[in-house]
Amino acid sequence: MKQLSISAISLAIGFAFSASAMAEQMSKREYNSFEKNINAEYSSAKKGCDSLAGNANDICVADAKGRKNVAKAELEDKYKPTVKTRYEVRVARADADYAVAIEKCDDLAGNDKDVCVKEAKAAKVHTVADAKAQMKTSKADADALEKSADANEKAMKKAVDAHNDAAVDKLDADYAVAKEKCDALAGSARNQCVIDAKSRFNQ
Repeated sequence: MKQLSISAISLAIGFAFSASAMAEQMSKREYNSFEKNINAEYSSAKKGCDSLAGNANDICVADAKGRKNVAKAELEDKYKPTVKTRYEVRVARADADYAVAIEKCDDLAGNDKDVCVKEAKAAKVHTVADAKAQMKTSKADADALEKSADANEKAMKKAVDAHNDAAVDKLDADYAVAKEKCDALAGSARNQCVIDAKSRFNQ
């Protein structure tokens, strides 16, 4: 597996953009200025990746794209904050982490690579499932504030359902990782591994 120094990536990616630098009340002009800066910083970071070769370059480019997408999602959330924009920030971070992780898996081969890919997918599923649950809960809470006690009970049920859905999605993703790891085994050891995985993740 190729080693890529963290400092090399940091230098290549060097984003100066910070969501905390944005004002609470942002004008359209400020929004456009921040967006322009994000695009300029992405172009600069991507150009910095040119000094790297092979998969190291791919990782660097994926990281630059991910940072750009996260910065844009954060900008939208600062400009017109809603439950949905907060959700989209979390999803953008999950997508960015996933893209980099998948590129890093390319340095591996065989079952090690398969497991790496499944773990990357599982990590994304965890983050997105939690983000969805949080979004649904926030919406349910907001609805409950405006409605009757009966509506409050329905809102609570929606929140519970959202968290249950997230738990199922995460279990399925974790099971996929465990099952993939079993493929490195053979015969009865593999069969027992699959049985244990099914039992552990309620499959």
